[in-house]
Amino acid sequence: MCFDEKENPQIPSVGADRSPRLLYMHIPFCEKLCPYCSFNRIVFDEDLCRLYYAALKREIRLYRDLGYDFGGIYVGGGTPTVMIEELAETLAMARECFSIREISVETNPNHLTEKNLVCLQNAQVNRLSVGVQSFNDDLLKRMDRYEKYGSGETIARRLKEIKGMFDTLNADMIFNFPSQNLDMLKCDLDILMGIEIDQVTFYPLMISDITRQKVMDTLGKVNDRNEKRFYREITRRLAASYRFSSAWCFSRKGTMIDEYIVDYDEYAGLGSGSIGYLNGTCYANTFHVPTYIDQVNRGRLPLMATRTFSLRDRIRYDFLMRLFGGFLHLKDLEAKYAGQLYKILWKDLVLFSLIGAIRYTGEDYRLTDQGRYAWVIMMREFFTAVNNFRDFCRAEMSRQNIDG
Repeated sequence: MCFDEKENPQIPSVGADRSPRLLYMHIPFCEKLCPYCSFNRIVFDEDLCRLYYAALKREIRLYRDLGYDFGGIYVGGGTPTVMIEELAETLAMARECFSIREISVETNPNHLTEKNLVCLQNAQVNRLSVGVQSFNDDLLKRMDRYEKYGSGETIARRLKEIKGMFDTLNADMIFNFPSQNLDMLKCDLDILMGIEIDQVTFYPLMISDITRQKVMDTLGKVNDRNEKRFYREITRRLAASYRFSSAWCFSRKGTMIDEYIVDYDEYAGLGSGSIGYLNGTCYANTFHVPTYIDQVNRGRLPLMATRTFSLRDRIRYDFLMRLFGGFLHLKDLEAKYAGQLYKILWKDLVLFSLIGAIRYTGEDYRLTDQGRYAWVIMMREFFTAVNNFRDFCRAEMSRQNIDG
């Protein structure tokens, strides 16, 4: 992903397109930093966090004043629930500004307290996504999550206790850790099936170039040889009770998913280090939290860089994202791109059809079982590239601070 750095990067105007958009809010604060995570995050500081939330509310108003509206909110991190009252106030303000119909919030197992859960319910959160990663105690210890969040047994028990408190309770899982074996994965699946959790998002391990050494030091050497075997076991076990919401998300009912880029064509990225995509322009906010706060307090969008996609790029982006969700409605995209879809995508459609990754139903293209894993690979590489971009931004930020 290549961005153009400009002196005054801008997001595009709202325009005539009123298709559903999502508001993504990034909370970068964590009590402790996990070695494999490439998202923009810093160690929690209460005073700085309060200033950050105040700036985030101002940024929400900036988008309202520009004429944007949003149908859903996704709050990621970091750990969004690190200051629950501030989060609740921010969500309430966003609901006042926009036509919000659904809200999804990420959290960690140690934040599943009665106080936090009631606060999230009162904030009208529909979907709670809990970062579990694995129930295996050895893996949790290697990831430095055991002491922070409890044993796998403790986490599983807590998930079972809170099931039903939200429309959707999602467990964020990871497969293909270097020291993970098939028996460990099967045990994770047994526990999830026993809980009968509403939704499971099972990511393949995705690391950036910079975090690769940290992962090797804590978990071992990364090897993709087991990835396909693990993925087949996941789909075999979950497909009987869950439907595919994406190539790696399994749901018991229709609901929001972690990959909001599937459900929403466009999304605004708010908060330090967030990435947005509006009207064919992809943009990134500054990754430096104090700079983010300062720029928003001056009434400016805290943009670091932007890139405007060509028509070909936009069509291929939609092609990748919509098929990641399982199917591509031809009439929708043909109308969106004024008949240009086949001119640009016909080679891709023929190629993926020939290798058995997609099939044509007469109305749309759908992923086959073989195609789902192909899309897992492509999306893993896509998100790895995004992670590398985040690392580049942080390194550039550090260099500029040193030079300054």
